Amino acid sequence: MVISGNIQKFLAKASWIRKMFEEGERLRKIYGNDKVYDFTLGNPDAEPPAAFKKELKRLALEPVPGMHRYMSNAGYPETRQAIAEVLAEQTALPFDKNNIVMTCGAGGGLNVVLKTLLDPGDEVIILSPYFVEYKFYIDNHGGVVKEVPTTSEFQLDNNAISQAITSRTRAIIINSPNNPTGVVYDSASLEELGKAIAAKETELGNPVFVISDEPYAKIVYDGITVPSVFKYIKNSIVVTSHSKDLALPGERIGYIAFSPLVEDPLLLMEGLVFCNRTLGFVNAPALMQRIVTGLQRESVDIGMYQDKRDLLYNSLTAYGFKMVKPQGAFYLFPASPIPDDVEFVMAAQKHNILLVPGSGFGAPGYFRISYCIDKQIIINSLPAFKTLAQEMGMIS
Repeated sequence: MVISGNIQKFLAKASWIRKMFEEGERLRKIYGNDKVYDFTLGNPDAEPPAAFKKELKRLALEPVPGMHRYMSNAGYPETRQAIAEVLAEQTALPFDKNNIVMTCGAGGGLNVVLKTLLDPGDEVIILSPYFVEYKFYIDNHGGVVKEVPTTSEFQLDNNAISQAITSRTRAIIINSPNNPTGVVYDSASLEELGKAIAAKETELGNPVFVISDEPYAKIVYDGITVPSVFKYIKNSIVVTSHSKDLALPGERIGYIAFSPLVEDPLLLMEGLVFCNRTLGFVNAPALMQRIVTGLQRESVDIGMYQDKRDLLYNSLTAYGFKMVKPQGAFYLFPASPIPDDVEFVMAAQKHNILLVPGSGFGAPGYFRISYCIDKQIIINSLPAFKTLAQEMGMIS
């Protein structure tokens, strides 16, 4: 056997997004780019803000001596302090650079946190629907996945979460704004979650960490603000990246921030730094750290994404599709008009519409649309969506 049986099993489970993307490549060669409607990947089509380009140009023309060398495995102190200052403003908590570790994106950050927290057999709760990679990240570090469903509106079901916590529960991963649903967990739900966890910690005598995965935290609509978990949950860790808010997914720059109120913060910091190094990340990219230091209040044009959301949401609901209106991120997660979401995705493919079945996110009966694509492709796709809806008997 060339690769492990475990990885072969995971490849089969993780293939949907890649499979649909590859099908898109095949169809584009046949029909042309403008006649294939690929909604599969969450790969931002926005360009980084002008402030990013200005700082990149400045560093290229005026390089700092030694700027490409190693630094502390936690990252540059000035970058970490810049992040800490923003978090302190948002939460009124005493954040400083010793609560921050720079990472190779949010994916790298999640692996560092899980490696730091988990012993083999420890449980991690994830909420369905969920980002598919969570299961693999947890497995990387010997953890056991426990899936807990969200409500019919994809909000936190805190009773179900509380009931799922056992003496082996080490962490709960939440994701708001959520991929794939676009929902934002409100402050009341987070406060209730914090109280439930605190009660369980007292009962069991063990800390239970909430790991909040927040790469979409600045991509929110209709005046909504994403509440900070730090205000409501003592043992909380935020993992995020600038992949979405600064449109830098290929640069792999992000960070871990943990609450100043966590138990034994010095030991937690030591563990995170050690794991950042020994997992092979070593440190976050040096050039990107320098650039994002002064960009912590910058963002891409959110109005562009809201315009696409509104266009798709209004059009698809008019065609009979049912969905929760997303409050953030750049995904729609409609209910499949037929019970088998995979069958529906295959039917859509006949119209050159490429979607991802909800089964891939732990939520059969739904499908995901990623609208971080050129608006003209969305406009071009609407007649095909209407024809598909007619075929499904949703409209006449």
